[in-house]
Order: sequence, then C-alpha cells, then structure tokens
Amino acid sequence: MCAGIEEYPYLLSIPGIGPDTASKILAYVSDPSRFDHAKQVLKLAGFDLSASRSGKPAANAAPVISKRGQADLRFALCHAALVASNSNSLFSTWFASKLQGREREKGIYMVVRVKLAAKMLVIAWTLMKKKEMFTYDQLNNS
Repeated sequence: MCAGIEEYPYLLSIPGIGPDTASKILAYVSDPSRFDHAKQVLKLAGFDLSASRSGKPAANAAPVISKRGQADLRFALCHAALVASNSNSLFSTWFASKLQGREREKGIYMVVRVKLAAKMLVIAWTLMKKKEMFTYDQLNNS
C-alpha cells in the first residue's frame, strides 16, 4: 500500500521501523516540508516536554512528555525504539550510554526508551525531508 510513496524506503532503512510504523509516520507527517523545526514534529506525536507542577515549585517540577499528540504514532514509535534498542548494536550502545550510572533510578528505562522513540521520529522526518537513506552517524547528529 505504501510501496508507491517515495519516502517509504527511507523510513524502512531505520532499524526498528517496520511497515506498520513507517505507514503511521507517513500518515501523520505526510509532507515533511510543512514542519520548520524538529520540535514541531515532536509536538505532533506528543513527545514535547511539559512540567507538571501541581503545587510544587518550578525547580522541583519533573518534565514529562505532554501526551497531547497522536497516541497511536507515539505507541508505534515507542515499540520501534524497543525493537531497535534490543536488536541493533548501534541503538543498543546509544541506549546503554544514556543509562550509564542511572540504572537504579525508577522508570529510567522507559524514559530513555521514549527519548529514543523521539529521536527516531526526528531522524525519520529528516530522512523524508532530505530524501536519503539512514546512516548510523544520524543517530548521534539528530
């Protein structure tokens, strides 16, 4: 179904992203040129940060993702991040480097996995915009 779309192979070149996730990215991002900044794409999926204060001073408010965007896109990307961090050596190394020294923190694995999912969305948007395949140096550059 998506095979005729020009950006589809670019998305499939990203480790962890399969046909289902690629089709969701294509459906929601559609024209990558309509976004000027990566923050706009992250907001589309609800990966933008918002601090929940609930009576706490601003310094003590923990930033969390807003979850105001497209839930099914966010879900698909989080699963793609799970697959990539478990099956691809470069993504596993990136994941481990973000966890280093923080393994005992409550919920840190999910936090880092969501960060990886957001990073994968930015990489996907960049590949669609530049019309190029994934290279491993894009993991560290975006």
